[in-house]
Amino acid sequence: MPGDSSLSAETIRRTRLRRQQLRAPFAGNPGDVVRNLLAVQSQEFPYARWTLAQRSSASTSPMVTAADVEQAVSDGVILRTHILRPTWHFVHRDDLGWLMGLSADRLHQGNKGMYRQTGIDEGAAAKSGRILAAAVAGGAHKTREELAEVLEQAGFPGKGLGFIYHLMHAEISRILVSGSPVRSAGGALKQTYALFEERVPGSVLLPLTAEAREQALGQLALRYFTSRGPATIKDCAVWSGLTMKDVKRGIGVAEEISPGSLGTVHFDGLEFYLASEEAEALTNGDDPSATEDPGLPRLDLIQCYDEYVMGYSQSRHFLGGTAPYFPEDNGPMHVVLLNGRLAGWWRHSFSGMTCELDVRMNRPATAEEQDALEAEADRYGRFLGMETTLV
Repeated sequence: MPGDSSLSAETIRRTRLRRQQLRAPFAGNPGDVVRNLLAVQSQEFPYARWTLAQRSSASTSPMVTAADVEQAVSDGVILRTHILRPTWHFVHRDDLGWLMGLSADRLHQGNKGMYRQTGIDEGAAAKSGRILAAAVAGGAHKTREELAEVLEQAGFPGKGLGFIYHLMHAEISRILVSGSPVRSAGGALKQTYALFEERVPGSVLLPLTAEAREQALGQLALRYFTSRGPATIKDCAVWSGLTMKDVKRGIGVAEEISPGSLGTVHFDGLEFYLASEEAEALTNGDDPSATEDPGLPRLDLIQCYDEYVMGYSQSRHFLGGTAPYFPEDNGPMHVVLLNGRLAGWWRHSFSGMTCELDVRMNRPATAEEQDALEAEADRYGRFLGMETTLV
């Protein structure tokens, strides 16, 4: 398959950075980030907050803070639940109803083996679901520990895999969703659970009709490729947990929903879908991102589950390295980007009111790269509202 002469690995990276809002134009607030990306992987909540903030704030703008993100979660603008593959994701409340409706059957099917292993049949799930719903109804948001006690008193598992999968079944069944986070006595932020229908008002809890499912496939394809393109059909299928057939159907429906919104380019033997304006610019040899960031080198500290990493599978290699990466020596696992390419690893730790950043570059940084790293560390400190030091 011939490639488009204007396309290169570098243009793919630059376009992805811009469409994902790691480069200008940035989002107006964390809720807008989630609207753009549709779902944002968030199993490590402290780092996932940063994923939203860094896309909401240019380096020279007032910083969107960790507290701002936490408030959006507390208010229910952003919800956190198991969805898609499944793992924890942030989703905007306006999208969670239809997106869970699209995902639920496949998620339950994927969990069938664990349901059998933990004794969760249809009757047990229905009963525990009713108990969990009653426990959090009327805004009575409860922590995992509090729900464990509720289930245990009712004769269900209060710990172990049985407890975990009763909770997950209730999430996938649109009974539970994230509530307002609370602080433990030690200051750690803890998730709570709330009643889905109270946090996602107006959502239809019945299975999607055939027509509604078609529309949901179209919305998912449209939102995925316009926010993450250039990307392949297989990238979208792995990210969403859908089949490639479903993604192809979604692309067809997206053309009906929003004619001309998606375009294609070819490179390295692959067909990539992306926003049509980006495809047109690249086909014409006009790469707007090539001149938008004169302040190179640019260094970004992103979480290892950032959508810039996890949004791709077949074409993740454009990142320039392997991530997520789980070091055997207890080293840091989050990703340092240098001009969009993997260049090292990082993590944070806290000592009093100071955040210590352990950053390990894959090669010694130049003076300019060190300046870029210090600027990013300062931005992270403003996000946290505390002093940061590089260790």
